Amino acid sequence: MPVQIPHRTTMRLLIAAAFTTALGNNVQLITGALLLAREQQTMMAVGWLFIAVALPQAVLSPYLGRLADRLDRRALWIACDTVSGIVALGLPLWLAAGGAAEAGIYAANFALALVSAIFVPASAALIKERVPGGAVLRRFNGRYEMATQAGMLLSATVGGLAVQLFGAVPLLVFNAATFAVSALCVTATGRTRAAGGLAAEPVEAAGPDRPPLPMGSLILLYAQGSVVVTVFNALLPTYVLIELDRGAGTFGAIDALGSLGFLAAAAGYRLFAQRYSDLRIAVVGFLACSLLIVAQGRLGVAGLAVLVPLGAFVFGQARISSRNLLMARAGRTDIGRVFGLANGGGLAATIVVMLLVAAVTDHTSAGVGFAALGAFALLSTAWALVLQRRAARGTRSALPSAKKSLRNGAVL
Repeated sequence: MPVQIPHRTTMRLLIAAAFTTALGNNVQLITGALLLAREQQTMMAVGWLFIAVALPQAVLSPYLGRLADRLDRRALWIACDTVSGIVALGLPLWLAAGGAAEAGIYAANFALALVSAIFVPASAALIKERVPGGAVLRRFNGRYEMATQAGMLLSATVGGLAVQLFGAVPLLVFNAATFAVSALCVTATGRTRAAGGLAAEPVEAAGPDRPPLPMGSLILLYAQGSVVVTVFNALLPTYVLIELDRGAGTFGAIDALGSLGFLAAAAGYRLFAQRYSDLRIAVVGFLACSLLIVAQGRLGVAGLAVLVPLGAFVFGQARISSRNLLMARAGRTDIGRVFGLANGGGLAATIVVMLLVAAVTDHTSAGVGFAALGAFALLSTAWALVLQRRAARGTRSALPSAKKSLRNGAVL
């Protein structure tokens, strides 16, 4: 029989699980990036690692998202964490046994990416199933997104400092334990019946003249955030370790400041959401972030110390808003498919953008690479807004014809 767990407890457990899963995935990835940057001295070497992580998710997430709509989402989350923990433990054992570091890093992160291809849609589907809709879901998404992003950024801090102080093997053993913690948190949520939020909700709709936003523009808006954060995470160690010739500790300290910016974004979102729509917050936030990215590669360590947390502040609010828009627009029966498409499409774009930015950076400078990434963020946000405006114009032009048909029907 299903066990009824209070909604507040369930939400806290899911947020804790999301944080530890993000921390574990990205400690593995960042540690590998730092080792490759030291050994190969090019962004392309680091970029290929991120591509190895993006490729299986880009190919498989759209299909596995449909699977997440049919199976037990809680069981899928627990299974993903269990397999990830085993894979994560395999890398330090491989390194301790004298295995080639480069081969082990690529293989372990590729395997974790295969698991993430099902984890991303399954976790979104479980949230839609367990968290009540409306304002509760909106607040939860803010906390969930901040927990995920804080875990990603804290992983760089932990990875940078721990690799410099203790080496890679002890850190990677700790990393495997984070997946076990996540699995225990999700197990503790119990086999609970659905709490609400089962169907799609009207998004940014104030009346018949303003229908829900088109799904394509919402997926584009959300997915481009994944591209930006992934490519940025490959650019930053390249800039700090290679171009500025600083240590892993400096890299970790800068990302720690970014974590503070994300935490501030959660508080800022609560204030801005009372006055502005999620669409406006997302568009303005992503546009502001693109401009800050351009400046981050030109002012050295001091500039990064100021611009990274500021960029995290605006990006965090945009990320929360775009997640709210997408999750509210999707229904429980197809939310795995929707987030699978968003994850797969975003990571497919990541591969292309990563190769372009890495080639530009290695042939010019990190400053030009940051500018290229900022230009992509600016264009993709603008295009999502264009798609939304086109859909709105099409709806408004169709409305008079529909009203005229209704009047003619009434006369007949």
